[in-house]
Amino acid sequence: MSRNVLALLAVVSGASILHAQADSVANPRAVQPERPTVATHAGTVAPGYTELEEGGEWDKWSGDGRSFFAPTNLKIGLASHAQLNVLLNVIHDTRVAGKTVSLGDLTLGLKYRMLDSHSILGDFAILPAVKFPTASGDGGTGTTDLSLLFISSHRLGPVAMDLNAGATRRSGDGTKTPTTATIWTASFGFPIRGPIGATAEIFGFPGTSGPAGSEATAALLLGPTFLARDWLALDAGFITPLTGPQPHAIYAGFVWNFGRL
Repeated sequence: MSRNVLALLAVVSGASILHAQADSVANPRAVQPERPTVATHAGTVAPGYTELEEGGEWDKWSGDGRSFFAPTNLKIGLASHAQLNVLLNVIHDTRVAGKTVSLGDLTLGLKYRMLDSHSILGDFAILPAVKFPTASGDGGTGTTDLSLLFISSHRLGPVAMDLNAGATRRSGDGTKTPTTATIWTASFGFPIRGPIGATAEIFGFPGTSGPAGSEATAALLLGPTFLARDWLALDAGFITPLTGPQPHAIYAGFVWNFGRL
């Protein structure tokens, strides 16, 4: 759960949902969470089915700075290997004048899985996305962003591994936000007992240049997951910085497969 469009809300791996692409064919209501990590997996929601991911993240920055970030990701299965992502966030940041609650920018993404069980790339997908400057107040960057994310998902015995790398190119002159940003992630999900699992991830945003440039950041995410039903998964956990100006954070959320539209 990140503050970058490339995050796209990511994978959670409960005991029976480690890359549930095969399961989604037998049971199209089998939940395929991309929460709570920053990484995303190569799986897609079954054609004609809809899945909602919702969460909240509470950040503690250096000093007295605090912020709240509530990401929403609506996923719609378009075809056997294609999924539409509709993302919108609610943001409250005490570091911003007025300290109001803002609605973030709208992002549309299309995940397309190009390979299944490749000997090197595993399940491989690409995720192009566009972010529109639709935010209220200070909830957005005021730019139109184009991004491309590369996704490689693997099974390592009972462990699900997801590797992501991507880049974003923004409009504007770079005075408010960098015109180019990149991201990398390595996420691991594993079962613990029955419906209880856990997820662990290292993710980072390399340094950016320009007037609004910032130094590189990296962080560690850890937390349990719970598969309450085939169609409902819950998660919670924490994020701790490893380097750079990354806040400490706690998070919680759910993923709910509504069924066929």
